Amino acid sequence: MLWNQVRYKDTFPRFHRDLDFPNFDAYRKDEFIDVTKTSWGQGDKKGGISYFISFIGLIGTMYGAKSHITHYMTYMSAAADVRAMASIEVDISKVAPGGFMSLKWRGKPLFIKNRTQVDIDNESKTPMSALKDPQTEEQRTIKPEWLIVIGICTHLGCVPIPNSGDWPGGFYCPCHGSHYDNIGRARKGPAPTNLEVPPYKFLTDTTVLVG
Repeated sequence: MLWNQVRYKDTFPRFHRDLDFPNFDAYRKDEFIDVTKTSWGQGDKKGGISYFISFIGLIGTMYGAKSHITHYMTYMSAAADVRAMASIEVDISKVAPGGFMSLKWRGKPLFIKNRTQVDIDNESKTPMSALKDPQTEEQRTIKPEWLIVIGICTHLGCVPIPNSGDWPGGFYCPCHGSHYDNIGRARKGPAPTNLEVPPYKFLTDTTVLVG
């Protein structure tokens, strides 16, 4: 039985290595037949053309890579309906002093409270040493009379009840008894940090852009 073919040359097997290596000297220019006398960059003495073609190829490769990456980034980006909900404009003209508004933003409850002058005066007297997560009024509001926070307790994610708790005009979480003052700062209970303030800005005196 013939399992494979073994060729012999001289006195030992060569395993197909008796084939002559292809020689392309007939196609070379005389000055390049002896490869030991040439160096990189000579070629056909058209180095400029070679570099230009290589540069064009590099630019094409980079453009293709950019297009490929852009495709994947576009594929993984948020859908149009999700981007549309990323920011909302809110009309706060109907929220009376001491009043409260709740709406949905990015799947979370958003609290907007119109603080009275009494609320502002009470919290302006609170020392930072009395707070779990010390923050000043300036750090939490753009206009002192308007508080805008995400209505999720920072303990375990329950929704606090506005205008309730041990601090007048504050928030109370019924799940585990966390209390927040009227500027959303954690004052009592297991909540470790203040209610989160989302990014927002006033477009007019009565219109707020959240997000």
